[in-house]
Amino acid sequence: MSAHPERAAALARRLRRDVVEMAAGPQGAHLGGSLSCVDVLAVLYGGLLGDQDTFVLSKGHAAPALYAALAATGRIDRAELSRYAEPGSRLFGHPPRGLPGVEFPTGSLGHGLSLAAGVALAGQLTGAGGRTYALLGDGELQEGSVWEAALFAASRRLTSLVAVVDRNGLQLARPTEEAAGAESLEARFTAFGWQVRAVDGHDHAALGAALGDPADRPVAVLARTVKGHGVPFLQGRVASHYVRLRPDLLKRALAALDAQERR
Repeated sequence: MSAHPERAAALARRLRRDVVEMAAGPQGAHLGGSLSCVDVLAVLYGGLLGDQDTFVLSKGHAAPALYAALAATGRIDRAELSRYAEPGSRLFGHPPRGLPGVEFPTGSLGHGLSLAAGVALAGQLTGAGGRTYALLGDGELQEGSVWEAALFAASRRLTSLVAVVDRNGLQLARPTEEAAGAESLEARFTAFGWQVRAVDGHDHAALGAALGDPADRPVAVLARTVKGHGVPFLQGRVASHYVRLRPDLLKRALAALDAQERR
């Protein structure tokens, strides 16, 4: 499969609207981190992911973005999005096992890369085709299990494994660099034996190349993003981490997205 920037751009616009609307529900949503990774998901689900490929959302709190992608590609009914996180809904705050398109339940941060490495290893041992993609948050890199998985993947030469870091620079209550400095991530992943590709995480063409090009070792795509991207009054702010949008704010957010689409 190959990435299609135009298709990804159109899909990203749709996903952003769906994520914003989910954040206006009675439970609210992890809005900032969902919006920051929308473009990554749009590239993957807009044509790059093939039938033999596997996607693991390690930063499980970005479930609204994943649910929007699953709905847009027909894996779940789009009508379900309106009941996100409500009692009786199967769209939990973090992805549950058994939902079409969800291989593993995630949300306890630091586990997704290990799970993805296991899938990639199984593919290597059985000769099955396909690539395995894991999307991680940058705050999640403070978990030691991430680096254990990175070391293992490089030692086993898991060439089908791609880790994408949503590098939006913010976590729950403060900038990631204030919590536990992670720079330089490029040097760290390189030292662990990975091929590193640093890109603008909102550039669909650049993401398509970084995610799709083959390599002779595991690939780490460091996607520089903006938390809350697309909603000006929230983007780049810690306050966007978890939000319940009042009706007036929902209207304002959707108007901002409409204005960007007309440009």
